[in-house]
Amino acid sequence: MKLYENPDKKVWPEILKRPTKALDEIESTVNQIFNEVKSQGDKAIEKYTLKFDGVELQDNVVTSVEIHEAINNVSKELKRAIQLAKSNIEKFHKAQQTDKVHVETMEGVECWQEKRPIQKVGLYIPGGTAPLFSTVLMLVIPAKIAGCKEIVLCSPPNKEGKIADEILFAADLCGATKIIKTGGIQAIAGLTFGTKTIPQVYKIFGPGNQFVTVAKQLATKYGVAIDMPAGPSELLVMADETANVGFVASDLLSQAEHGSDSQVILVTTSKALAVHVNLEVEKQLEDLPRKVMARDAISNSKLIVVDNFEIALDLIDSYGPEHFIVATENNDFFVENIGNAGSVFIGNYTPESAGDYASGTNHTLPTNGFSKAYSGVNLDSFQKNMTFQKISKKGIQNIGNAIELMAEAEGLQAHKHAVTLRLKELEKN
Repeated sequence: MKLYENPDKKVWPEILKRPTKALDEIESTVNQIFNEVKSQGDKAIEKYTLKFDGVELQDNVVTSVEIHEAINNVSKELKRAIQLAKSNIEKFHKAQQTDKVHVETMEGVECWQEKRPIQKVGLYIPGGTAPLFSTVLMLVIPAKIAGCKEIVLCSPPNKEGKIADEILFAADLCGATKIIKTGGIQAIAGLTFGTKTIPQVYKIFGPGNQFVTVAKQLATKYGVAIDMPAGPSELLVMADETANVGFVASDLLSQAEHGSDSQVILVTTSKALAVHVNLEVEKQLEDLPRKVMARDAISNSKLIVVDNFEIALDLIDSYGPEHFIVATENNDFFVENIGNAGSVFIGNYTPESAGDYASGTNHTLPTNGFSKAYSGVNLDSFQKNMTFQKISKKGIQNIGNAIELMAEAEGLQAHKHAVTLRLKELEKN
């Protein structure tokens, strides 16, 4: 990891730059696949599943037989762990439910707001180098709590044409309504346009690589909403001399092993800590099964030493990390003042892994600095706020003249007329 000592604020953008590919290169590939799926449907899905996943499928819809076999293949210990995580995630997301908001803005004028589920949602579950069954929990559980009618889950098949047993177990446990064996750009395109086997949805959720992220953004051009831009994973740790070096190194590596394009950053007020963490990262790295991938990510990562917490906070907000761990003698300073972060992990005994799996918070979070404007997935992500109004005879008399004057001032005579007719009708009685 490259060390920077008290870098000038002018060079922060360069130091904090994400290791992303050129957008033009990605967009051309995404557009091509989208156009083919739009015109050829499942035929194009099959073509790109063979090209990218190396398997030719007779049927890309997961059957009940496959689900039953998968359930039997998952160990009892892992099932219990997944069920524990499910319980915590359900508790946290059920707690986000809110009541109807109702107010009489003036006599006879009632306004209220109610939540309605998004009826059809598509959930993308990455497979590839690591089948992320934990993401199934993070997406299906709030979708079910919200009341979504169709919950379509897409995940890439392995070389045997199967989805990981753990993904199928979690999907069945949590209540996915349909599971499709397809991944990458073609999965997002299928959910966007719909095919004979893949239902068209109203909103697409889920993390993925840079190609999936761009595909989701392209989906919005065709009227499909997305949760957020969520690309390669990232973590920023803020630590001082009171932090545990081994813990910090392990947290950095836990994100680095996600993929070669992941990024981890340590910000600290202690150069000695930075040096020791760097050595510890190298030591722990050697024991990781995914050390080649983690090493690639570490090569894109930084150690940044600053003079004080105030500068550190400014730098962290400039970066807007997906995951933010704070392990200092004054964690409250960062907790109370942080403005841009997807999810915050506080203290030496709160590893980012807890949020990834089982504490209860959602791990589908904005990356690439989008935490400056986007929230992570939550119960509201699967719902819409609908407003209602009901005006009585007395109410239209109270508010009518104001509407007439405002409509006339804007030159919208029909708007004014709609009110005037009602007022005149009431004058007759």
